[in-house]
Amino acid sequence: MPRKPAVHVEAASTLAVVMSSNEPLLFLSANLKIIAASASFCRAFDIDSVTVAGKGLGELGRGEWAMPKLTSLLNATASGNALIEAYEIDLKRPDQKTRQLIVNAQILDDGQKDHVRLLLAVTDVTDARAIARLKDDLLNEKAILIQEVQHRVANSLQIIASVLMQSARRVQSEEARGHLHNAHHRVMSIASVQKQLSTTNGGEVQLRAYLSQLCESLGASMIADADRLSIAVNVDDSSVDADVSVSLGLIVTELVINALKHAFPDQATGRIVIDYASEGHNWTLSITDDGIGMPTGLAAPKAGLGTGIVEALTRNLHGELQVSDADPGTAVTIRHRGGPGAQVALPSAA
Repeated sequence: MPRKPAVHVEAASTLAVVMSSNEPLLFLSANLKIIAASASFCRAFDIDSVTVAGKGLGELGRGEWAMPKLTSLLNATASGNALIEAYEIDLKRPDQKTRQLIVNAQILDDGQKDHVRLLLAVTDVTDARAIARLKDDLLNEKAILIQEVQHRVANSLQIIASVLMQSARRVQSEEARGHLHNAHHRVMSIASVQKQLSTTNGGEVQLRAYLSQLCESLGASMIADADRLSIAVNVDDSSVDADVSVSLGLIVTELVINALKHAFPDQATGRIVIDYASEGHNWTLSITDDGIGMPTGLAAPKAGLGTGIVEALTRNLHGELQVSDADPGTAVTIRHRGGPGAQVALPSAA
């Protein structure tokens, strides 16, 4: 290996620079005898500054600096056959904590052509490494706690959904039963995303798996005859933040519930399709059915809770909401184009 260019300093100034340095430094001869040591080096490693000059590196302290690997690398550096850059060593001293050190060494040209001189810089990274390990431990502990909270929330939501379903079976009023069923479906959509979050890292949710699972749950609870009604999910490989996935999941829940309740009153068969595609920061979500279509004029239903939920979530996502005739059926499309978009009122009866 070619020798690293020597740093030129005047002989008289070298000692002054080393002695006054705030960094732990050793000025060594080619045979690793100490010419000078900075006061910071002596303080950091409990070395007597009065007697340090003239000692061999391995004679410092109680001999803890007599490290064969370090000695070999310094000798190779002095001969120009190696470089010491960010070399890590453990300094072990009797009855003291082991210190993790990073050392760098280079040849100095102090004006004495016939004498090789080495400058050895030492950095104690023990405390920094301990802090880094503590930070990693805290992050791991936080991740475990978050995952445990997610499991507990998901379990609690399942319990709430069960209570709602049991209550729906007991009430006599059809209107009350309908409200309880709707509440059950909404709770189940949140439970679905919580379950998905518990198996993902970094709060990122894979939309295909999440929306497929969500629609499976909605179909199982609302479709009595799978041969008559079906739900299809066509989603690309997009991943989104957890809060975005919750909003998208609630939108899909509301619109699927609405279609299942109103789109197929007299049809023998029906199909609901959820499509999601993204490109960069732009994305499009659409929920399309092949049902009877959206009533208009006096037959148009009044906007309900589902309408407000979908509109509010669309605004939150900075999306543009559009309702159109799917011929047959209805298509609801939400587009996000990287900035706040206009909202169109959704004439839904959900």
